[in-house]
Parts: sequence; structure tokens; C-alpha cells
Amino acid sequence: MKVKVINRSANEFTRETNQDIHRIKRNYDPNLHPFEFAREYKRALNAVKLDKIFAKPFIGCLSGHQESVNCLLKHPTSLPTLISGSCDGKIKLWNLINKKCFLTLDAHQTLVKSICCSNQGEYFFSIGDNTIKQWKLVKANQFENLIENDVEEDEDSYFVPVNTIVSKHLLTQADHHLNKPLIMTCGEKCELWEENRSIPLTTFEWGSDTICNVKFNPVETDICVSAVGDRGIVLYDIRKSQPLKKVILKMRTNSICWNPMEGFVFTAANEDHDLHTFDMRNMTKPLIIHKDHVSAVIDVDYSPTGKEFVSGGYDKTLRIFSVDNSRSREVYHTKRMQRLNSVVWTLDNKYVISGSNEFDIRIWKSNASEKLGKLSRREEMNFRYQNKLKDKFSEFPEVKRIALHRHVPRHVYVQRKEKQAIIASMNRKERNIRAHTKPEKLKPIEEERKKSVIKEEI
Repeated sequence: MKVKVINRSANEFTRETNQDIHRIKRNYDPNLHPFEFAREYKRALNAVKLDKIFAKPFIGCLSGHQESVNCLLKHPTSLPTLISGSCDGKIKLWNLINKKCFLTLDAHQTLVKSICCSNQGEYFFSIGDNTIKQWKLVKANQFENLIENDVEEDEDSYFVPVNTIVSKHLLTQADHHLNKPLIMTCGEKCELWEENRSIPLTTFEWGSDTICNVKFNPVETDICVSAVGDRGIVLYDIRKSQPLKKVILKMRTNSICWNPMEGFVFTAANEDHDLHTFDMRNMTKPLIIHKDHVSAVIDVDYSPTGKEFVSGGYDKTLRIFSVDNSRSREVYHTKRMQRLNSVVWTLDNKYVISGSNEFDIRIWKSNASEKLGKLSRREEMNFRYQNKLKDKFSEFPEVKRIALHRHVPRHVYVQRKEKQAIIASMNRKERNIRAHTKPEKLKPIEEERKKSVIKEEI
């Protein structure tokens, strides 16, 4: 005789606490849910609209500088600590939690051109007056503890430079090696310094023009790249006495940043309103050209994940790009913000910081509609579900239109229209030339990425 028994596990229907939600049994058979696709589309549409409603990226402003903020530096180990240098020669250390300056240094007589930090965050170096000054670096909470405990000797040591190196040549920027006590400076020449020596270890030369930017590779730490005033980008290996290769673009590069997750990839902010992402193994053409700025791009910085980067331009806007997309996903602007000189992406991947010409430092969310603070379990699951729906329906016309729409200032809107008209005119001229030229005299169509590179030298 057969006896049928109902068997079920207690884990499927019991709750750990009284506050937990009851588990719901679901049958995913598509025949039982004929309107599932229509419901999901509507939910995706509502999710995109809610992102627009709650898109409030601006968090706060750091005021205190009396001149334009020329450079920014994030602390390598302390998230709330930020260092800024201005055109009046002063350096300020900020506590991002309470948005206050806790230390001000009279570093140079003229503008602070660049700031770089040692690998462990013990010291930082400032460039100005053709000098390299080494300062003790303190975290925000450490300095507050010194003041509370009235430790005057330790407190005073932060106001005096530890070491000063005077250079014979013009200096424009510097960067610190990730693992070794080495500094690479640029200006009239590219020079490699040791922290405690007053004479450079190696001098690199390729041409006679001014070198305006230099950056060490965070992965291949002995490789660095520089931007030259003659529109060139030069690669160096500090283990060798000569530069490796040089590529010349159509216009000058203002700033360069390496991808922290892909050691061969770097992005150059150029005067032609675009950002060019290169692979240093093959620099005959960029991997991708990122467009949307309507004026020269001044600075660029990668997110710690290496999937996105932020750029600041002469057009008074801050844009966030994905590494594999030529168009920006976000544009930030305010009425009072002027030309951007420096941008920084924080190490927790949540905030973007910008320094501009009107003496202020602004803090923005990296995701404009993201809810800050601790989320409950239900909120987390809801946001994940909404993100999946937005990805699933991202190519639908109405969802795509709402997701990509951005309000921009009038001057950006007018310049973008003018730029589109210029590009359309150039394309029309090219088509007319090809239509009225004999086939045997026609040149092959050159790819746009190759047009931006004039030549490569090795």
C-alpha cells in the first residue's frame, strides 16, 4: 500500500526574525505571465524618470582660498583628507567630513603648480618658484588630536618644509613613484630626482619644447608618460637613459592619467575638446576618442575601479565618461563655477571633487541620483532590480531619450550647435570632393582615430 506524504523544509517558510518579509513562492513559467514584459518596461520607464527627479549631484563647497585653485591631491590612505594648492602660493589641507580646512601652509611666493604624495602618505611635495619642497603629511583626525593634546612641537613641524630642492630649470609639474623614493619633474626638461638629493639622477630630453605634464604608471611603476608643448606625448622608462617613444597629435595635451586597473592604458585631455585613450604598446592611433566637451579639456582623473573617468574643461563643465563609450554619461555645472583647473575622483568611488577659477572646491556625487548613507535590505534589492531593468531596456527609444537627456548652460548649448554645424560642413565638403574626383585619384578614407595622430617617433 502507497502512502503519499507532504514533505517541506522549515527553511522555506520560516523567518529568522519577526521583521523579515515572508518568502513568496514564484512560478516563472512565461505562459502564466502574459503581461510580464509590458510591466517590466513600465517599471524601467519609471525608474529612469525617478533617476531624473532625484538627480542632485552637488553636495557641498570648500571655501577659503583667496586665489584660483590650481591643483588638488587626494590622500593615498585617508579618505576624508584632501590637499589643494592655489595661485597665491598657499596649500590647504581639508577635512571632507566637516568640510573645513584644518591646516594652511605658506608654501611658495608664486602659484603652486603641482602637488604629489609619497607612496605611504608620510610626506607630500609641492612645486613652485622653481623649487621642490617636502612637507610632513598629516591626516585630518591626527592633526585635530595634536591640537586637543596641546603638542606644540609636533604641531609646528607641519608648518616648516622638511627639505627644499632648488632646480636650475623651469618646473611645471611633478609626480612621485609608487614604490621608490623618486620624483619625476617636468618643465624645460624631464628630470628624475631622489627625495634627499639636490641633483637629479637622470635627465631626459626629446626636443626643446616645454613639458607641461608627467605621470607615473601605477601598475608598471617604472614607466611614465609626459605631455609636451609641441603637441607630443612621450613615454619614459626610468631604468633607461633615453625616452622610449613619442607620438604627435594635432593639438596640445594638457593632462594625462593612467588607468589604475589596466597598466597599458592612459587617457590624454587635449586642446581639441576631446579626450584620447591610448594603449602604450601601439600608439599609432587612440583606442577611443571621447567627445562632448565644447572647449579645451584641462584635467582628467580615473575612478579607482578603472571603468570610468572624470574630466574638467574650459567650458565650465565637469563630465563623467565610461572607458568604452565615446559620449559622457553625466555633465555637472553650476551658475558660479568658472574654468576648471583640477578634478579628482575619491578612492571610495562615491565622490568627484573639482577646483576652479573662482576660488572654490566643489564636491559632487559620482552617481547623481544615488542615495547616500546606509541602505536597508529592501532598498538595496529595489535599486538592484531597477538597475537591471534599466540595462535590459536601455536601447528602447523612450527609455534611451530620458536617460541621455541633460540640461546644459546656454553657452555650452550654443557652442555645441556651432561645433555640430562645423563638423557637418566639413563632412559635406569631403563628400563633394569624393563625388567629383576620378576613382583612380581618390585617396582611401582615413579613419577618424588615425586623423588625430600626425606621426609616431621611436
